[in-house]
Amino acid sequence: FGDSDLPADNLDADTLAPFVLRGALELLRGERFDLVGFSFGGLVSALIAAQAPAGLDRLVLVSVAGMGLLGEHPVLKTMRGVTDPEELREVLRFNLNALMLHDPSSSDDLAIAVQGKSAPRDRVKNRKLVLTNILPKLAAQWRCAAYGIWARQDMLYRHQFDKLIERVDQLGLRERVFLDNAGHWLQYERSDEFDRVLARLLDAPLIDGME
Repeated sequence: FGDSDLPADNLDADTLAPFVLRGALELLRGERFDLVGFSFGGLVSALIAAQAPAGLDRLVLVSVAGMGLLGEHPVLKTMRGVTDPEELREVLRFNLNALMLHDPSSSDDLAIAVQGKSAPRDRVKNRKLVLTNILPKLAAQWRCAAYGIWARQDMLYRHQFDKLIERVDQLGLRERVFLDNAGHWLQYERSDEFDRVLARLLDAPLIDGME
């Protein structure tokens, strides 16, 4: 994470998607594949699926936005200038609880370690597409089986969950799943349940004639 070269254009999901697709197709060498994307990566995956690449069987969106629903804007603590390890640990814990996790007990040592590695390497700072209602437009172009997984306590949607369901129902998904007692990072907070759901979706039979 964070090691790839940057595209020359403005850094957002739509400028990254072509590079991700090209790299995936080069690695897969004609093999069929499924695409699972989380959060911002879910929007990148949705953009890739809209190009109807050959061999794409299933798209699974996880905690994806891009439906025109503006959620809460939590105030996060900065890591800049924090050199004391214990103080940095508490900053990471605070931000995880504010943005990513529902249950404070979920911000354990592993979650803090992952956040500590990934957060400083995030280079997409000005994400505009996730604030728009782009997902329904992309969904009209998908030619693969599409699914979605969201969490009921995700801070993006927890106070407008009925609206989320309305928007999700516009995407034409074969199935949508809403997990309880989880925040945005639902695959960490409810890992066992998420793994079972994801495995089931990826094992679902394809519709005849669907790419």
